[in-house]
Amino acid sequence: MNLFLITLATLLYLLTAIVLLKRLASGIDAQGSTKHAALASGAIAAALHAATLYNAVAVEQGLNLSFFISLSFTSWLATSLILLSALRHPIENLGIAVFPFAAIALLLQGYQAESGVVISLSSTGLQAHILISAISYSLLTLAAIQAVLLAIQNKQLRNRHPGGFIRALPPLETMECMLFRLIAIGYLLLSLSLLSAVPYTENIFEQHLVHKTILSISAWVVFAIL
Repeated sequence: MNLFLITLATLLYLLTAIVLLKRLASGIDAQGSTKHAALASGAIAAALHAATLYNAVAVEQGLNLSFFISLSFTSWLATSLILLSALRHPIENLGIAVFPFAAIALLLQGYQAESGVVISLSSTGLQAHILISAISYSLLTLAAIQAVLLAIQNKQLRNRHPGGFIRALPPLETMECMLFRLIAIGYLLLSLSLLSAVPYTENIFEQHLVHKTILSISAWVVFAIL
């Protein structure tokens, strides 16, 4: 059943990307039925993706957070953010790149779902800490990618090259607004992640948490300054 859901979600992701790409190439139907059909297809794919993720992560032994499953989770988060934001802002063209990436990540998730490293946890609080941390780094990773796109877009516009790749991106102001929303939400979750880890930290040297603690706090400070 899980394999069927993965296959169906993958096909819907690819179909959505193709529809958006053809819509961009034609240069018409900017706010018409094609956009709504694409968003509906993407939403169904994201819902199926979420179901497969739940089945892959929540196992009897604990939490399965292998590399490919974490990658799949990040891609699902990206598609969900695009679909929700596209209801109010013209950012659906970002899905031309994100939806195929989500399809690939979903296939890789299916490949490693049974062989991933399972984290055995007895504490619900510790499970919540790990999930909050995963969502936080996923959002901040997306913010980093968004920042790169924003920098490229800004450079191209300053050099008066608004065509090609830039034509597929949302307006500069919308891109910047999205960037700082991602950073704000990611920063809030990072703060919750750090706070939720305190009850489970007894001796950072014996638990080999020194490097993780220093890097996490350093990231928190950098984002706070930003």
